[in-house]
Amino acid sequence: MTAAIFNKTLFNITQPELENQARLLAEALVPPCCIALWGDLGAGKSTFARAFIRTLSPIFDIPSPTFTLVQTYPSSKGEIWHCDLYRLKSPSNIEDLGLQEAFYHHICLIEWPERLGDFLPKNRYNVFIKIGLADRRHYRLEV
Repeated sequence: MTAAIFNKTLFNITQPELENQARLLAEALVPPCCIALWGDLGAGKSTFARAFIRTLSPIFDIPSPTFTLVQTYPSSKGEIWHCDLYRLKSPSNIEDLGLQEAFYHHICLIEWPERLGDFLPKNRYNVFIKIGLADRRHYRLEV
């Protein structure tokens, strides 16, 4: 893994630049791992997740799992779990979804990770995306 990929902050990046950060992270990480995607509605969490998944998976159509909560994809590094927890009723529901096991055996991209409460894995990557000016984004990755 290249140290330049991790613990970085970028300001006023475009959507293609945000997608490039997702590709760089996808290529560098070693599974199993969790990536918590933090940001307001419309910040670019799903855009980041799709670019990440497309880097490792032959699947082109990547719908948001807003209503299903979880979508899984085959990848060159093992199964990817894309989780959109915006509609998660209670953190205790993650057992029904199989997330606790997935956190330790697969690649998990987690949108709205704050909904997990104490179930959010401590060992994770944190990606923070904030809306900037003129369709730009601020991006921060912490390990």
